[in-house]
Amino acid sequence: MSVEKSRGYWATVWREFKKNRLALAGFILILLLFGVAMFDNFLAGSKPILLKLNGRLYFPVIFSYKEFFGVDFRELEGNVEKGDFAIFPPVRYSPTENDLLSVLSPPSRSHLFGTDDRGRDVLSRMIHGTGISLSIGFIAVGIASIIGIFMGGIAGYYGGLIDFVVSRLFEVMMTFPVFFLILTILAFRDPSIYNIMIVIGATGWTGIARLVRGEFLKLREYDYVEAAIALGGSDFRVMLRHMLPNALAPVLVSATFGVAGAVLVESGLSFLGFGVPPPEPSWGDVLSQSQRYVDFAWWLVLFPGAAIFLTVTGFNLVGDGFKTAIDPRLRRRKF
Repeated sequence: MSVEKSRGYWATVWREFKKNRLALAGFILILLLFGVAMFDNFLAGSKPILLKLNGRLYFPVIFSYKEFFGVDFRELEGNVEKGDFAIFPPVRYSPTENDLLSVLSPPSRSHLFGTDDRGRDVLSRMIHGTGISLSIGFIAVGIASIIGIFMGGIAGYYGGLIDFVVSRLFEVMMTFPVFFLILTILAFRDPSIYNIMIVIGATGWTGIARLVRGEFLKLREYDYVEAAIALGGSDFRVMLRHMLPNALAPVLVSATFGVAGAVLVESGLSFLGFGVPPPEPSWGDVLSQSQRYVDFAWWLVLFPGAAIFLTVTGFNLVGDGFKTAIDPRLRRRKF
């Protein structure tokens, strides 16, 4: 008689997560976005992926070659000798390439998503903007998670006066409208991707801190924590080794929602002109150009708006799916 192997905690969570079809669809969408972000240069750009010239093979997308400095590869393609070839990305436009003869062109065969007010291909800018938007979201949430885990951990572990002071700090931070606080800080800083990441992360940690504080207050009373303290474990070791792993589940759920919020905040900042500095592409920057041409350049609204909507929705679905899979009470209610 065979005995079924017991599943680990995260294996059980993943099994329950897969039962939620909407959450699984959101997870697949996020994986596709990561694929686009990782291989953006292979999907859109003016450099060939593979070039054979004079019997030699080159990979211009991956490596820089001195002999091709300042060379227009599309002109080179038409003058190659017999036996030579060039394989270009599906979208053969750089995100910063201007074409003054195709300014504000609607979607067509040459520009599937149309062009903006400088003749830049919108699809290429959308593809390259995927990595920027996702990196801002994840790094900002990473910064917020580090601050939140630290502040919530010391408040929940020590309690007393420390808990009182840190909890009041939570409340003070929550009284400020986050978006306007970010705008105020960025108004005194030079516009850069790194400043946006730091500011979003430094202002978005209160939710994670409150979750960690609540978990630590509960775990502090458990027998295994008291045993670890009685055996002489340092406060840092007890918190990091014994308590934090058991408090991470709700933090991961909150972080998933936080990435969606950070992507939305970055898009809003770029829309208002406080986001990623030009000529770096971002979805919010493409969307901001629609303000002046909203009467006819509908493609500048539709495509970046749809990308932002689908990304935020995907992360929210994944967060809701993890929340349901982690909490047995919600699991019984839904499944």
